[in-house]
Amino acid sequence: MTSALYNIDHIIDLMLENRSFDSMLGRLYPPSPGFDGLTGKEVNKGEAGSDIAVWNSPGTDNVTMTIPDPDPGELWSDINAQLFGDKATSPWPAASMSGFALNYLAQGAAAGKQYDARKVMHYFKPDQVPVLSKLARQFAVCDRWFASAPCQTWPNRFFIHTGTALGYENNSPPHFPYTMETIFNRFELAGDIDWRIYFHDIAQSKTLSKLWLLAEKFRFFEEFKKDAALGELPAYSFIEPRYFADFAMPNDQHPPHNVTLGEQLIADVYNSLRNGKAWTKTLLIITYDEHGGCFDHVSPPSAVPPSTIATAPFNFDRYGVRVPAVLVSPYIQQSTVLRPPGDAPYDHTSVIATLRARFPQLGPPLTDRDSGAPNVGNALTLAGPTNMGPDWIEALPYAASPTAVANTHSSPLNGMQEGLVSLAANLPTAAVGVGKVAVPEHVAAVRLQNYEPPPEALENVQKASAYVRQELGRFFRPV
Repeated sequence: MTSALYNIDHIIDLMLENRSFDSMLGRLYPPSPGFDGLTGKEVNKGEAGSDIAVWNSPGTDNVTMTIPDPDPGELWSDINAQLFGDKATSPWPAASMSGFALNYLAQGAAAGKQYDARKVMHYFKPDQVPVLSKLARQFAVCDRWFASAPCQTWPNRFFIHTGTALGYENNSPPHFPYTMETIFNRFELAGDIDWRIYFHDIAQSKTLSKLWLLAEKFRFFEEFKKDAALGELPAYSFIEPRYFADFAMPNDQHPPHNVTLGEQLIADVYNSLRNGKAWTKTLLIITYDEHGGCFDHVSPPSAVPPSTIATAPFNFDRYGVRVPAVLVSPYIQQSTVLRPPGDAPYDHTSVIATLRARFPQLGPPLTDRDSGAPNVGNALTLAGPTNMGPDWIEALPYAASPTAVANTHSSPLNGMQEGLVSLAANLPTAAVGVGKVAVPEHVAAVRLQNYEPPPEALENVQKASAYVRQELGRFFRPV
């Protein structure tokens, strides 16, 4: 561990949704041996063998900032097609990254619609995502951070918390209870270091049943801002965005949610930390769980499976698509492009590796994957906290029109939202206070039979959000 990592008392991870590195940061710097960005000449084949090149739509209007719309495919089978141009599974050669456009067209055909294949080849320029770009330039961008697996959101979020997806490639069908040991449980065992999960509407991390008895560690995002201001953040904070539209629009950046709202969230997190009392002892890691069907040109390398016990049809022996990763700390040299020190790239288990490096009392690796993952200590190269960064960052303005809000409320659920509704149906009630005695019994019941949400909760985003809010209230309060 670098000495500067010892000076960090607060590590924060903000994990957003479903964007590839090229789509968000591919034009951050000109491509060079030191930065693997877009040249503008990258192509995929479209209909009738036509070339579809990467492109940019200028401006920051709602239509532009919600590209791609409709949502691209993110199932394991979809990602195979995007990476290799077909649905081949194993053994895999190096991915050609050639099937994004055709897979998007196939999705449209399956839905009886004509999708515009150019949408998955779209990228944003720095002036369209100024918050993420400014932080990447002021501190560090990592162009070798891959999703932990070529899979959907839930498996990749499991990796950042547990070092494994337990063999599950997709969000659905759900397999409650998810009983993997988590890095948060290691904090509990250590006893002298604290953690919290801050969230907006519901935390996907509540899928992990070993956290169901720790409901008091889940806090709403407004409390994060208060804790940051007072310098009272725990050793590790994990932040989840807003996934549903209710009183506010989603800010997770999941296509086709407006990217500017996620930019506002990133700015909110940075400004809270920068103006808080513990800024000089802080490391913020901004990550994205997976690429969400958006094009990236870098072939993911092979990976160490989490366990020696093989899983089928996928043994989790290959990383997923490259995703944005930005590291922020006063100990980071301005304009750093972070690369791993060895052959293993960064992936979500690098967060676990970083936590274990900083806090040795967390114990040994959770799995074989995080055992070999590089930590991000090599980003902290300054002798002191001298790169203080801007006092304040402003995101672009955006307020959804009444029409946009109504359309979002009435829209069908994406795969992540469907999974979260299922999570809500399987949460134990009254997981704090006197209700704690019932949680083990609930885990046993869910193991025998997962609970189904009422059909109306899956009709549209608004009804799903109301149902999630109802069930979350029962999780926190005895009924």
